[in-house]
Amino acid sequence: MMKFWISVLAILSASNVAAFSAIAPTTTSPKTSGGTPELDPVDKTLHGIDTSAESFDPTSGGDTAALTRNNKGEVWVTQRARPRRNRKSAVMRGMVRENIVTPSNFIYPLFIHDEDFNQPIASMPGCVRHSLDSMLAEVGESMALGVKTFVLFPKVPDAVKTNLGEEAYNPEGIVPRAIRMIKENYPDSIVCTDVALDPYSSQGHDGVVEDGKILNDVTIHQLCKQAVCQARAGADIVAPSDMMDGRVKAIRDALDSEGFTDVSILSYTAKYASAYYGPFRDALDSHPGFGDKKTYQQDPANGREALIEAALDAAEGADMLMVKPGMPYLDIIRRLKDNSPLPIAAYHVSGEYSMIKAACERGWLKERDVVLETLTCFKRAGADVILTYYAKQAAQWIKEDGLYDM
Repeated sequence: MMKFWISVLAILSASNVAAFSAIAPTTTSPKTSGGTPELDPVDKTLHGIDTSAESFDPTSGGDTAALTRNNKGEVWVTQRARPRRNRKSAVMRGMVRENIVTPSNFIYPLFIHDEDFNQPIASMPGCVRHSLDSMLAEVGESMALGVKTFVLFPKVPDAVKTNLGEEAYNPEGIVPRAIRMIKENYPDSIVCTDVALDPYSSQGHDGVVEDGKILNDVTIHQLCKQAVCQARAGADIVAPSDMMDGRVKAIRDALDSEGFTDVSILSYTAKYASAYYGPFRDALDSHPGFGDKKTYQQDPANGREALIEAALDAAEGADMLMVKPGMPYLDIIRRLKDNSPLPIAAYHVSGEYSMIKAACERGWLKERDVVLETLTCFKRAGADVILTYYAKQAAQWIKEDGLYDM
């Protein structure tokens, strides 16, 4: 008897499976060798697809019809210009592509500290404060991928921070030592340095403070000393990020007077008082000790003001102009590109990086695709140079895509 009921259950189960299979919708279609779904050919005449008397036929109505029919009786939009023809294949899209990003466009920001271990930066997943040995290894790996320009940002101990920021021009400080290490091991690399006092300031500001104000000219005095110190260590580019008035001219004259006429100045020309800098300040432990930076960094509401800064920096001897942040200020990148013959740099800042990381960690975005699109947007807007924490990873993706070959 038991065997009988087992047989009945087996028959019923098989019947249910067959019945379900008959009514269940097909969830997948066979794929062609190219990976696209294999579907039946479409009858492009579209005759008989809807026989209802009330159905609308876009090809009816004579001269007022939305569509007509070609010589084969197929529905036809009588438009000669069809931009999609230039998008019909990867080869065609590559042939007419207006902007291409390569690793040579990147400057890779590296955070460094005087410890023998790497410290992960919680608000910037994937980024760390490097020990100097780790920094050197990261430079080597990046060079192999075609990224050959680096900018250094130090996290210094609180014990050496002062209002005047004297540690900024200590010849044995972490930045000069890091410069020497990189240039000795990778002489073909380009080393860029940040010229500003905030990493060294006990007040967390980019300049010297008195009575709650940032002293412009006193700060520039210190910046000149810092820039010359970095040049003596071997820096190829100095990048003043402080936004003091007149600092580019003073730094240029200081460098030239010491014989460093070949050291370039990448000026933070349009650096906005942005809310996107938080994770960077976590990395350097350089949050303002009081107030904000709105008395020297630009108002996010202003666009034309960037042209004033650009004209001044160019006249004072800047070799390149930077816009910071990047994505929210693509219009500023374009304005500077249209109004200056100098190369334009865009800084894909920490907040932009962290937003992408957070969305990708939650599965909301595909990291590789959105990063490469973002970097291409900078190039399309007019950026010649892109500072990005994704430099090494993006270079790897670009190489894998065959867009760039060492």
